[in-house]
Amino acid sequence: MTVRISAAAAVILTATIAGCGAPATPDRQLPPVKPQAASLQEGFSTMEHLVETARKEGSLTVVGLPRDWVNYGEIIDAFSEEYGIKVDQLEPDASSKQEIESAARLKPDVFDLSLEVAVANAAAFAPYKVQNWQDIPDDVKDNAGRWYAGYGGYMSIGYDPRKVAAPTSYGDLLKPGYSVSLPGDPRHSAAAFNAVMAASLSRGEPQAKRGVEFFERLRKTGNLAASERTASAVLDWDYDNAERSGWKVAIPGDAVLSSYYVQAVSKNAPHPAAARLWQEFLFSDRGQNLFLKGYARPARMEALQMRGTLDRELAARLPATTAKPVMLNIPEIDAAKAYLQRAWNGKTG
Repeated sequence: MTVRISAAAAVILTATIAGCGAPATPDRQLPPVKPQAASLQEGFSTMEHLVETARKEGSLTVVGLPRDWVNYGEIIDAFSEEYGIKVDQLEPDASSKQEIESAARLKPDVFDLSLEVAVANAAAFAPYKVQNWQDIPDDVKDNAGRWYAGYGGYMSIGYDPRKVAAPTSYGDLLKPGYSVSLPGDPRHSAAAFNAVMAASLSRGEPQAKRGVEFFERLRKTGNLAASERTASAVLDWDYDNAERSGWKVAIPGDAVLSSYYVQAVSKNAPHPAAARLWQEFLFSDRGQNLFLKGYARPARMEALQMRGTLDRELAARLPATTAKPVMLNIPEIDAAKAYLQRAWNGKTG
């Protein structure tokens, strides 16, 4: 159930008209602002008070947010326009790991991170639970409010229908005519790593060894492309593949690898109120639907659907699938990454 915080009631001033008149009762003051508080009510009492405090700070610093990634360009512009707060966009192509490594130098107010990076660096984040906290699935948020999923996606096969037929399984990619690419080196790119793990799924169970062997078979058949530019199929998140002009997206099988990117407020945020206002915006109905416009699956999607606030036209554009989502847990991620570091180059190089 969504926690709704009502605005403080206005105090009606009364005065005695008789005689010279009694002095008016003073306005009831809101509690002092606590910018480091872990909730809107505790820190700012009302949304209006949070907005006012954030506007006084004047700006928000973000890092690692490409404007063409899950509609972040429009999201940033909408936030800035609505609240009159300048958004400083630093190093948009930084990875989750690089966001953390550059934090002391860049001093971001907020983070957008892969789950494993967020879990490993939770001590660097300030607890803050947005008003719609209850709508976020329990398995993708920290109980203390230090990080929580904002949006996610499904691993998919993007393909050029002018060159190849729609793949009905990952095995189809081994057939003549396919030229398959990854969005980077899976030892360094989160998307490429997850693509290898998606190809490894068997009866819903991931296994890094199986994924590496699949790409070894692609290489031996001559179907492993040198780059995305020469490929007729790319294994990537559905929100990235959906943006490829003229391409289509397939999510084959009865299980699909799913993952979320999580949001966090920096413990050392130079603009703590603006950082918390940013989170409230991202997790509002408007913010979540803006992620949906970028083909991402909002963390509050089920709640929006139940309340009738999900943009149905945007939701209808998502690649269709009946596959059951599978999420890797942290031990699985760590073990798989360690295996790829050892085996990837020898098998696919």
